[in-house]
Order: sequence, then structure tokens, then C-alpha cells
Amino acid sequence: MTPIKAIIVDDEPAAINNLKWELANFCEGIEVVETFTSPKEAISGINYLKPDCVFLDIEMPEKDGFTLLSELMYKEFQLIITTAYENYALKAFKENAIDYLLKPIDSDELRDAVEKVRSMVGTVDLSDKIKSVLETATTQQNQTARIPLAADGKILFVKPEEILYCKSDGNYTEVHKRDGKMIVLSKNLKEVERRINHPGFIRIHNSYFVNTSHIIEYIRGDGGYVVMEDQTQIAVSRSRKQDLLQKIAGA
Repeated sequence: MTPIKAIIVDDEPAAINNLKWELANFCEGIEVVETFTSPKEAISGINYLKPDCVFLDIEMPEKDGFTLLSELMYKEFQLIITTAYENYALKAFKENAIDYLLKPIDSDELRDAVEKVRSMVGTVDLSDKIKSVLETATTQQNQTARIPLAADGKILFVKPEEILYCKSDGNYTEVHKRDGKMIVLSKNLKEVERRINHPGFIRIHNSYFVNTSHIIEYIRGDGGYVVMEDQTQIAVSRSRKQDLLQKIAGA
């Protein structure tokens, strides 16, 4: 039996280790040739290593899974999405015959997904499927009415377009809205980023997650800074400058 060459992409090392353990103990004939916590490095790794299968976490702060898929050159592999959230995207995957696994991953479901991969290795180029997933997911997400945010003993339902930016305050996050109001959430910025999970938003600094549709200026510099609709100036980390420029250039 020729081993299936697999790559795992997840921003959480613990999730990678758990999946590797599941594969080693419950799935025969699959070899994890590389793992990546950085989507940027994963793009290069997938293009170079040309795996048979990729396990991809769709919610990642540096680049989400949709962005990663859209930037790949090599797409002749089977794709299995791993996610902790049942959201708009899963319908898009189902419609395009792409497997997904909800975390925590069930061993039987993982075994079934791997067997499906084994039967299809070398037969499918994902280019058309990925294009369709991206189009379907974007449409569905644009139609998503509101994001549920828990604060002050209530659940507030906020439309993505109402949010200007989110600011980290330790274990709390300030959500700044277009109407000038602020919602304080008892979650860190990474958790809020996962909850919003919208292609129009991007992390431009360790402390800021912004809605690019409400950026009115980008001032160049070392990292530079953006000016939001409410005139708030937010510094851009040098390491995130290129991601921002790519995002707003493609907007």
C-alpha cells in the first residue's frame, strides 16, 4: 500500500499534535510529511511538497483558509477541512464534495474521510472545486445577517458592516462600531477574530483586527498606519504590512 502523503495546517500546535496522534492510531497508510502553523509557510510547503492530502484549519488569524486556498499554485490534492465552528462555510464544502471534520475530531469520521481520500488520490484537481467553494462561501457570508457577541449577560447580534475594528485589552476585546458605541467582550482578540470570521476583516497588529471596508487611508512608513472612518489611527505591524496591502489591493 502506497502511503498517502499528508500535510496539516493549523495555527494551534496542540490541534496538530492531536490530529497526528489520531492519524497514527486510527488510520493506516497515511504519512504526515509536514505540518505548518503559519499559512504563509504552508503555501510554500504545499506547492513544493505536492501532498496527496491537506488537512486545513479554515479559521486562522494570519490568513484564513480561504485566502490560503486562493493563493496556492499546486491544487492536485484532496482537501479535508478541520474546524471548531459550524458556520456558513460548511455548506460550501458539502456542495463541492470537500470533506470537513468538526473539532474535536471523531476517530470514525476521520477514518472515513481518509478512506475517501485513498479512493480518490491522483484523480482530482481541486482548482475548480476551490474556485466554487470560494464563490459560494463569499456569497453565503455576505448574506449572513449578524454575528452573535456575548456581553453584559446578553447576546448582541451585530452585522459585520457595523464593526469598524476590534482592539485587544488583555483578556478582553473592545469592539468599536460605526455608530460610536463600543462593546466589551470577555474574550481575547484571537477568540473574537475566530467568532467574526469574515473575509473583509484582517489582523494588522497584535492588538487590532480591522474591517478593511472602513479604512479610508493607508499612510506608508516602516509598517505604516491606517485611518478608519471615525478618524482612529491604527499602526500596522511590519510583519503584517504585506498582508494588508494584498488585502486592500484586491478589494
